[in-house]
Amino acid sequence: MNIQDAELEYAPTTGDTELRVKVAEYYNHLYRQEKESKYSYENVCIVPGGRAGLTRVMAALGNIQVGYFTPDYTAYQQALGLFMRISPSPVLHRNVHEALLPSEDFAFEAGGRGLGAMLLSNPANPTGQSLEGDELDAYVKIARDLNCCLLMDEFYSHYYYDGENVSPEDGGADDDSNWPKTVSSAKYIDDVNEDPVVIVNGLTKNWRCPGFRVCWLVAPKPIVEMLGSAGSFLDGGANAPLQKLALPLMDLDFIRRDTWALQRHFKMKRDFLLTELPKIGITVKWEPTATFYIWADLSALPSPINDCLCFLEECVKHNVICVPGVFFDINPREIRHLKQSKCINFVRFSYGPPMRNLTKGVEEMGKMISYWRKNQMTSSNYARTSM
Repeated sequence: MNIQDAELEYAPTTGDTELRVKVAEYYNHLYRQEKESKYSYENVCIVPGGRAGLTRVMAALGNIQVGYFTPDYTAYQQALGLFMRISPSPVLHRNVHEALLPSEDFAFEAGGRGLGAMLLSNPANPTGQSLEGDELDAYVKIARDLNCCLLMDEFYSHYYYDGENVSPEDGGADDDSNWPKTVSSAKYIDDVNEDPVVIVNGLTKNWRCPGFRVCWLVAPKPIVEMLGSAGSFLDGGANAPLQKLALPLMDLDFIRRDTWALQRHFKMKRDFLLTELPKIGITVKWEPTATFYIWADLSALPSPINDCLCFLEECVKHNVICVPGVFFDINPREIRHLKQSKCINFVRFSYGPPMRNLTKGVEEMGKMISYWRKNQMTSSNYARTSM
């Protein structure tokens, strides 16, 4: 790295202007070409990571209720519990078998509760499901009509596997006329300085550069000014040299080609797990159309490994890691009394690791499951024997 002396100074708490311009151009090019209202650098705030961005947002909110779904991203539990003037409010599905809350139900819940904001990942971590098209448009319209701020975590917005365009590898055009499928609420915003939508994204997942700690918030200009002020006392701003190093990563041709390669590679690994997991008795609750996660149902497995915590403990003995479902049943400040989590029989598998790791992991889980089919015991007995 060749770091200029000027880059050793603090960056502005809203970020390097050149990078902010690049981020605005990215959203305008992909999602707002037909819109009169366009993003400028003043609609972009660069932050040192997604969690830091969410913390700035929470610090800038007033005395309001903030809705959230379960299951959803684990870090929301801490973000929603940090500031006492925020009242976390769980938004429940009327139909627990639905992967996504229909927009009419969202309107009923947001309006009835008087939500001031709604925090959600889209596409969703851990389920790999996505609000898009008319439904995403409806969510944005409802937010506009109710003046309820949508806090849209779009960190996996390049990881889609059901697009209609043809990859250049398969004969599609390798130019600006042929983009892979990506999804953002930015497409449905009418006025970038009026509609209450804050987008959280960055280099961590879509660009696969988590070590940069360079992410961004896209929002109406007055909100960006507030987020900059919040950054001055919370985190001090993102790394200045790495913001400069990130500039080539925001080149539109690079993004298009990189996203095509990303989708091709991760779809192969997703399809591998979708084929192999049922063979060892693990059910996929909803086939993921996005992200690099599978929300897996352990209910059909023998006890005790149909409990996600027991399952993880046994996986670790076989050098396999997954995330227990209860971690996604977020409960900030323990506002909900839970006798048992509805996610106790679920785990999240990631197909981010190399294929050889996935192959070995499935093989080891198969051995583990075979053992417990022959040696079943209750979860309580398992807990006692593990003490």
